Amino acid sequence: MKNPLDVTNLLPVAGIRCGTACANFKKPDRRDLVVFELSDKTTTAAVFTKNLFCAAPVQVAKRHFQLAETRYLLVNTGNANAGTGDQGVRDSEYCCELVAKQTGCNIQQVLPFSTGVIGEPLQVEKFEQGIPNAITEFSEQGWQDAANGIMTTDTVPKGVSKQISLDGQTVTVTGIAKGSGMIRPDMATMLAYVATDAALPKTLLQTCLESAVNHSFNRITVDGDTSTNDACILMATGGSGVSIDSEHSENYQPLSQTIREVCEELARAMIRDGEGATKLINIDVEGGKDSAECLQVAYTIAHSPLVKTAFFASDPNWGRILAAVGRAGVSDLDLNALTIYLGDVCIVSNGGRDKAYTEQKGQAVMDKDEISVRVDLKRGSVKESVWTCDFSYDYVKINAEYRT
Repeated sequence: MKNPLDVTNLLPVAGIRCGTACANFKKPDRRDLVVFELSDKTTTAAVFTKNLFCAAPVQVAKRHFQLAETRYLLVNTGNANAGTGDQGVRDSEYCCELVAKQTGCNIQQVLPFSTGVIGEPLQVEKFEQGIPNAITEFSEQGWQDAANGIMTTDTVPKGVSKQISLDGQTVTVTGIAKGSGMIRPDMATMLAYVATDAALPKTLLQTCLESAVNHSFNRITVDGDTSTNDACILMATGGSGVSIDSEHSENYQPLSQTIREVCEELARAMIRDGEGATKLINIDVEGGKDSAECLQVAYTIAHSPLVKTAFFASDPNWGRILAAVGRAGVSDLDLNALTIYLGDVCIVSNGGRDKAYTEQKGQAVMDKDEISVRVDLKRGSVKESVWTCDFSYDYVKINAEYRT
């Protein structure tokens, strides 16, 4: 699928500098280590994976985040430093110490992030040279290189910038993300870094981030697997001179919406770039009693291998979608009342195939590379959406050969 995001036009955020280096963690001569420098006025918010086997850098980052105001983010690819026990934690701490010694900050002001193969010891000696090299590259214009530097099995970098006017000032929001496989959010299953030059207190920024994540990264799935390493960081530098102190501020909702839109575009870009993906599938479930049952139906469809392989084959096998809705576990579901649409084509009504449906109509929808599935449960007013992709031959090949 075509990548709609152009990372060559990412806008700098006053108060954030990025530096990258080739540390040769997995592939030679590619940028695979990234350091972000945050100005001393920057506040940060964070969400982390809920996988109980969370990686060593996640453990360290969560602890450091609670102990001090963050000044540096350290990211490496090629090695997840997960499933590495106490030694992995010590290695993450050591890498934070390397940044602290280079910059003069406190070790707790550094948050580490790793992504890559699980179960392999971290090669700390590669940080010893890579970190100084990345720091010498610090630039407010470094977002494009950073977007490339955090990639693993991603085929394209992912980044978005947006600007809005608040109190007569231009406010910028820029974000980058990586994620292609092992994507099933239970927070935000990937790495993402989003920054704005507005000023927000830490608690308000956390509220803003959690709201954005719940409507973007927490609505995507490639394969149903929640990773061990993932995190999303939101930074607010205050560099624009615009300050927002409360959810009741007239500027809060416009900024919050812009941050959410950046996260949504990054989330959809991850699905478009899902390992082996050829189609983006938007699943809308409406008419539910509550969000939980809407998401229950949506994720059952999104996680069905039979549904996903049918999409890959462009096969309008609507019975697979009907079967997924039926096994989603929603109690007292009126099968005669609900309707299911493929694009704008009704495929199910009155408990079976819609009378006006034809194979030709279904095929016309399935031949597209962006497809919507809409289920109306006809039992309430709640609506939720989930984005997913198809399962292709390449997904199996990529993951079968991941370590080779």
